[in-house]
Amino acid sequence: MPKILVIEDEAAIRRVLTKILSEESDTYQVDEAEDGLIGIEKIKKEDFDLVLCDIKMPKMDGVEVLEAIKKIKPEIPVVMISGHGDLDTAVNTMRLGAFDYISKPPDLNRLLNTVRNALDRKELVVENKLLKKKVSKNYEMIGESKGISQIKEMIEKVAPTDARVLIIGPNGTGKELVAHWLHQKSERSNGPLIEVNCAAIPSELIESELFGHIKGAFTGAVKDRAGKFEAANGGTIFLDEIGDMSLSAQAKVLRALQENKIQRVGNDRDIKVDVRVVAATNKNLKKEIEEGRFREDLYHRLAVILIKVPALNDRRDDIPILIDYFSKKIANEQGTAKKTFSKAAIKLLQEYDWTGNIRELRNVIERLIILGEAEVSESDVKMFASK
Repeated sequence: MPKILVIEDEAAIRRVLTKILSEESDTYQVDEAEDGLIGIEKIKKEDFDLVLCDIKMPKMDGVEVLEAIKKIKPEIPVVMISGHGDLDTAVNTMRLGAFDYISKPPDLNRLLNTVRNALDRKELVVENKLLKKKVSKNYEMIGESKGISQIKEMIEKVAPTDARVLIIGPNGTGKELVAHWLHQKSERSNGPLIEVNCAAIPSELIESELFGHIKGAFTGAVKDRAGKFEAANGGTIFLDEIGDMSLSAQAKVLRALQENKIQRVGNDRDIKVDVRVVAATNKNLKKEIEEGRFREDLYHRLAVILIKVPALNDRRDDIPILIDYFSKKIANEQGTAKKTFSKAAIKLLQEYDWTGNIRELRNVIERLIILGEAEVSESDVKMFASK
């Protein structure tokens, strides 16, 4: 049952609003507060789905109440109640995050439509938060080894900042998981996370992909197109395999980092962007710099924080945990019962040389679940996981 809080210092209007909402639908539970301070205390202690708040009140006016609600429980929609002389203020509250405003005396249809729309919006916000939590489970960082624990601690410190991060490590170690964690735990988590695999884009197209282009900039440019930096505005851009980026594109990325501006290919007009850059590579960038394939100034811009993801061979203590995690995940994906692994099978898998790291381990676990017995044995591992 949706809970609505009416914050209004005029008792007569407060009673009218409560009566309208209560009589309109027996699904609304309505509570009242005669001033902003009482209203805020109630919001701190209880869960409300919607707040109707007067603008002019003693002790704490409606604008202050709105600002407080957005700090305490930003997901609650707030509808402002405005007198005739408060219309300009009411409009301004929309900029501060109010869902809408209604005028005194309240029009019945306008009030009820606004309430229904606000409650629908609240439901969507909650659904999106739940969806985001489900999505984030696809990027869990599994392990308790010293190396993984240090990475998790580093992410907790770095994520709330806008510091640029360079993630290094061999292929298949989970560098993209670190990038997702950095974004999801950042102040930009409500913004987009745009991923770019620099190794998968031809060198002649990488600049257009990153910065966009205008119509006629090159053969095939039939219309204007925004690039990944513009798409990531307000969020994070993850430049995976940045060691494979061309030198000309590196120069433009460097400018974007220095000036927070980009130019579309074929245009000299600056476009301001607000983007956090996280990059990753499996290459030794210092060696690439020595051999003239990577810009040293770009390296120093990117590597404000350096996170090294260890190879699986350097975190063998995590293999039993990873086996259990992947076996549950794969069984769930395939709709089959989870298989157990014998101690001997786990020990043998811990002794393997995992050149393909986590990615290779997952493939092997999937193969063993499909082909192995109900309890995966040492002989199953020798037969189906052989190199």
